[in-house]
Amino acid sequence: MKIKVFSEIGKLKTVLLHRPGKELENLTPDLLERLLFDDIPYLKVAQEEHDEFARILRENGANVLYIKDMVIEALESHSEVKSNFINQFIEESLILSKSVKAAIYKYLIDLDNKQLVEQMIEGIRTKDITIKDRVSIMDMLEDEYPFYTDPMPNILFQRDPFASIGNGVAINNMLTSTRQRETIFSEYMFKYHPSFENEEIPFYINRNNRYNSEGGDFLVLNKNTLAIGISKRTDPRAIEKLAIKLFKEYSTFKTILAFNIPKTRAFMHLDTVFTQIDYGVFTIHPGILKDLIIFELTNEEGIVKVAKVISTLEDILEKHLMRPIKLINCGGSDKITSGREQWNDGANTLAIAPGTVIVYSRNHVTNNILRQQGIKVLEIPSSELSRGRGGPRCMSMPLEREDI
Repeated sequence: MKIKVFSEIGKLKTVLLHRPGKELENLTPDLLERLLFDDIPYLKVAQEEHDEFARILRENGANVLYIKDMVIEALESHSEVKSNFINQFIEESLILSKSVKAAIYKYLIDLDNKQLVEQMIEGIRTKDITIKDRVSIMDMLEDEYPFYTDPMPNILFQRDPFASIGNGVAINNMLTSTRQRETIFSEYMFKYHPSFENEEIPFYINRNNRYNSEGGDFLVLNKNTLAIGISKRTDPRAIEKLAIKLFKEYSTFKTILAFNIPKTRAFMHLDTVFTQIDYGVFTIHPGILKDLIIFELTNEEGIVKVAKVISTLEDILEKHLMRPIKLINCGGSDKITSGREQWNDGANTLAIAPGTVIVYSRNHVTNNILRQQGIKVLEIPSSELSRGRGGPRCMSMPLEREDI
């Protein structure tokens, strides 16, 4: 299987998801901030909503893959890497006690691959492991917290661990320790899954990169232009490092537009405020309409040149896409409606073909505005999925799109 993503709107052919599991039931009110959630979704309904999401994707011609299944199949194909996989997971879980590390390794190595991957995602509770030899203070302190390894509820948002860019990928060094282990799965999928192991897929960023980046900040505008948010979770130095690699590799990309966006919860990633839905048509958070500071990174004979530009979103997009631009406000012109629907990811649409998008049903004002603008709107239920503060684009990572 090759990676092929040269736009945000080409017909979606293959997409990667994660169906929510018991990791959501390991969320508690006092752990929400640590685990980057605002609320606790009801798992049964969240799974029903996610299954509807997957059904609509399949119904519209997309091959739906699940990260959990891909990692299990990678381990089945390469049993020799299981021990390293477990050790890497344990080390990156930031466990300080040697006794606990040894006990967890013994526990995990005896699980079959399906149980292993599920347990890693769900988190390992302290009550599930018996530690016989506690010889140090650290050994005795480790079980004061309810988990030896934290659950990974944010793995629901497959947009962030890596980004598909043209024929390659950027496997991100994610900002928070809560999410960094998710990219172990991405790396093992690309290295060891039979669908990928014989493909020469360039890694424009690898997960050990010194600087943070997350996939929600990456938008592939066309085969020549990539937009990336300089956000709380994506460091500008990661963007420059990506540019050097991207421009030196065989690649069609000639320009990276680095948008300096506010470092706030509402502007968590670029795709929470700005997504493409058709040729020259974008949904936006009204807060991004003012003049922006944008850095144009261009390829000049293999050298990355950086120019600072102050422009409106409409003007910079028109310049680089070379077509008229239409911006559609999330929630329309009403400030209250806009704020409410933005909170529920009204601007985080997933285009599955030019002019066809998947959205949350609860954002009814934005959805009606999109229909009035000639967009085909496919709604999915979202009472529980929306509690994670990520929309259809956040929950999906395209692996292949048709050219436009």
